[in-house]
Amino acid sequence: MKLTKRGHYSVKALLDLSLQPEKNLSSVSAIAQRQNLPAPYLEKLLIELRRANLVMSVRGSQGGYRLAKAAADISLGEILTAVGETAMLLPQYDSALQQAEDWVTVSIWKRLHEKTKLALYSISLEDLYYDARSWQASQGENASFVV
Repeated sequence: MKLTKRGHYSVKALLDLSLQPEKNLSSVSAIAQRQNLPAPYLEKLLIELRRANLVMSVRGSQGGYRLAKAAADISLGEILTAVGETAMLLPQYDSALQQAEDWVTVSIWKRLHEKTKLALYSISLEDLYYDARSWQASQGENASFVV
């Protein structure tokens, strides 16, 4: 499975927010600059993430975004679902399976899909945060992380 731009940017934005001091707000432009993301596109994604209750926003000149809940309580699966991503690994098959091999293949793909989905929902933003912090420490504090 490969993340699309939507999923990739969303995870990067939320990871960025998880790296900020607790309760601090970050503007779209600040996140976009730190993560080298296009601000207009990022703003649309943050709106979707807000609708999914993953981020909170405050309007105004001192406003911005922050996580709506603890990073440990936000899963990679939730983030991807919020922006319309899926862990779809299933190839498209004709509904009329004529041979046993077709059924076996579909069964294998269904199992892989379910296992991948479970894995995505078991990985928290906090897990990714610690991975990013470890990488960042190994590269020096000014390094930005890449998801």
